[in-house]
Amino acid sequence: MLKTRIITALVILPILLVALFALPNLVWALFTLGIVLAATWEWSRLSQMTGAGAIGYQLLTALAAAAVLLAYVNGSVGGIAFEQFKWVGFSLAAIFWLLVVPVWLGRTWKSPSPALTGVVGWLVIFPTWLAFLSLHDLGPWVLLTFAAIVWVADIAAYFVGRRFGTRKLAPAISPGKTVQGAMGAIAGVALYFFLWRYLSSFAPVEANGWVRELLSHGWMLFAAFFVLSFFSILGDLFESWMKRCAGMKDSSNLLPGHGGILDRIDALTSTLPLAGLYMMLMAASKT
Repeated sequence: MLKTRIITALVILPILLVALFALPNLVWALFTLGIVLAATWEWSRLSQMTGAGAIGYQLLTALAAAAVLLAYVNGSVGGIAFEQFKWVGFSLAAIFWLLVVPVWLGRTWKSPSPALTGVVGWLVIFPTWLAFLSLHDLGPWVLLTFAAIVWVADIAAYFVGRRFGTRKLAPAISPGKTVQGAMGAIAGVALYFFLWRYLSSFAPVEANGWVRELLSHGWMLFAAFFVLSFFSILGDLFESWMKRCAGMKDSSNLLPGHGGILDRIDALTSTLPLAGLYMMLMAASKT
């Protein structure tokens, strides 16, 4: 299993890095659209949709994705600007992750009907795609900066939890996670922020407008990193709970040794839309 995980990672990582930094925005949009369609297919399985229901869900997903893509390419579709798509998508995601998910997990609600669970899937996946697009528009390094919060939190939680973990964080949802691991994740992200800030100060200012923009946020950026570290954990827990409700270990077998697309982007679904909303609010505050 470990060998398979390593081989898969060695194949996927270069593809993702090339796509992130080398693809123009439109091609990046099409590349990430593939991720969206695969993720919603996996979500239909978590929702326990079958037959015509699963096919209908994917068709509706494709239609919605086409509308978003047209708005992204043309600036608007049907009189709705892409900026409006972002505001609505990010705002709904914020409400969902800030208000709904903590209660959902706290009360360990079972999955609702397949149709309602499917709607939840759109709330989880589509704002993530909007974040993939909008943060990439600001610059690949901006997207990578926020995505790295998830990876740092995950690595720190794993090693701290493995070494010091004694108290279970949410045993009914994900028995392997510990309070100490969660604290390690938050501390790791805090260290990542200071390291990022130090290294970014050496970037050639004339070539990196994205650095100037993020550094201009001052301690607001630290607060954003801190908050996003919490939601990284929440996103991981939510997908774990949805899989547990569906009686599944992995969302699919698309990525040998790693499970499915949702297994890889679970924490990104709760952090990137909030990062996108944060960037939009910061931009609006300067106008």
